[in-house]
Amino acid sequence: MSQARTLTFSIFRYDPQEPGDKPKMVTYSLTEAPGMTVFIALNQLRETQDPSLQFDFVCRAGICGSCAMVINGFPTLACRTLTANYPDGHIKLMPLPGFDLIGDLSVNTGKFMRELSERLSLWLHPNSADNDIHRIEAPMSPEEATKLYELERCVECGVCVSACATKQMRDTFVGAVGMMKIARFELDSRDTRTADDFYHVIGNQDGVFGCMTLLGCQDTCPKDLPHMQQIAYLRRKMASV
Repeated sequence: MSQARTLTFSIFRYDPQEPGDKPKMVTYSLTEAPGMTVFIALNQLRETQDPSLQFDFVCRAGICGSCAMVINGFPTLACRTLTANYPDGHIKLMPLPGFDLIGDLSVNTGKFMRELSERLSLWLHPNSADNDIHRIEAPMSPEEATKLYELERCVECGVCVSACATKQMRDTFVGAVGMMKIARFELDSRDTRTADDFYHVIGNQDGVFGCMTLLGCQDTCPKDLPHMQQIAYLRRKMASV
């Protein structure tokens, strides 16, 4: 039986709520266990070495998107990242850039997503007749439902935002997550908005025409969503307005 190796974690530490605190990197050591994920390792570090360590989690299964962080320079989910992926046993953890820092590895993605939703009106705009609760619900084809389900798999983890060069250079850029959600409503037959309506929201340099197609969102999305496919789809739609 091979001996368990020792992992070395270099973790960004900074609490903006603590007067006088300054950003720094703190090193921790931990014995690796079979099947260990970065998330499990962080929990062990907090339980056995440093209870002040801040990071987010909810589902532990890659569904909530809360544990997103930058692991060895790559933004991804800690709960889906095996420590075995790093042969040298050295793991560097940083918070996602592009969001307000709460503390250490915890960032406020919820604030960003709420502001984005309000800015782009990311909710269904049905026909006024649909407000009648006695009206029979309009059927939806299985093909349309499948397309909508594919886009609904976004867990709003913020990884695509942090991996986007355009977003890091221009804070007003809506990012792949915003365009993915716009595409979801553009495809929905129940939504009464037209291509012209969507053009006034994302038909500019802060929207589909600002994307530099560097594929950062596509390459890092933990749910393997078709970001570039949907951005290209929206570009064609906006170009025809």
